[in-house]
Amino acid sequence: MFRYFRWFAIVIITQITASCRKPGTASTAFYYWKTGFNLNEQQTTLLKQTGNNAYIRFFDVSWNDKQQRAYPNAVVQFNELPAGLNITPVIYITNKTFENIPDTAVATLAGHCNKLINDLAGEKHISYTKVQVDCDWSLSTRAKYFSFLIAFKKLNQKQLEATIRLHQVKFKDRTGVPPADRGVLMFYNMGKLNAGLHQPNSIYNGDDADKYIAYLGSYPLKLDIALPLFSWAIHIRDGRVIQVYGKIGRRQLADQVHFESVEGEANYRAKTSFFLEGIYIKQNDIFKLEETDSNALDAAAKQLTQHLPKQKHTTIIYYELANIDPEKFNAETIRQVSARF
Repeated sequence: MFRYFRWFAIVIITQITASCRKPGTASTAFYYWKTGFNLNEQQTTLLKQTGNNAYIRFFDVSWNDKQQRAYPNAVVQFNELPAGLNITPVIYITNKTFENIPDTAVATLAGHCNKLINDLAGEKHISYTKVQVDCDWSLSTRAKYFSFLIAFKKLNQKQLEATIRLHQVKFKDRTGVPPADRGVLMFYNMGKLNAGLHQPNSIYNGDDADKYIAYLGSYPLKLDIALPLFSWAIHIRDGRVIQVYGKIGRRQLADQVHFESVEGEANYRAKTSFFLEGIYIKQNDIFKLEETDSNALDAAAKQLTQHLPKQKHTTIIYYELANIDPEKFNAETIRQVSARF
């Protein structure tokens, strides 16, 4: 009897301690990845309710094979900026750019990128304190990419962030650690897209993440975290993946006139050939729906906090605001996830 009461008391104390634990102090932010920056009322309200922080993709840097040069692509077009919005410019650079650009042109590319960021910011009187560079570099492009970051930082003089993939955390001795002030761990897109209808979710699944996150404690850069808010449908024909669509979701696939469920509630077969959202769908094509919901976000946050070193200032960046589903994600849901950090 005494042992029972002692066990019961321990459980109660543990629950009280857990309920009194202070929430984390992480900041909340959102990526915005569309070329046209134009927020609707729901997006504006969500930003205001969660801290008014936006990481806006200003442009991509791509490689032109014909002209043999790097060029800015998908440059953002600003419409109206909400008052009080804290903006961090983001640029995405294709790995192909660093595969092809000569070593002697890397510093020049850094200068062009810095100028375009400042020109775009100047047009809308955007004051920024940091820049994020997104590039999934490889072993063969590491030297040129790291040289780019050094040259860019020297010119820009703001805090420099670099995106980090999970494999780059685990194999940091091979892939290298980018010369940046801070890293941003992209905690999604973990598995390979595949046509297997019973394969784990490739956006986020805990088993794949477990192979890497134990190495977070030894990573030398302080890390912010990027978490997914998106879902997509994988288009499969004759057993092969032919495309991935973010604009096709459960609402479209639940149309029983055109689709039927097959091998689970997240897989759909086309009953007939037709066009959907401008996309040609052939009879018997399969769509495998991979979704992110609040439960997946919460699981990702719990998994990360078991391995992420404690730090005073962390930003949780959600990808992404332009295509968010307000029925799945509201301000309270987002705040609860961020509070875990």
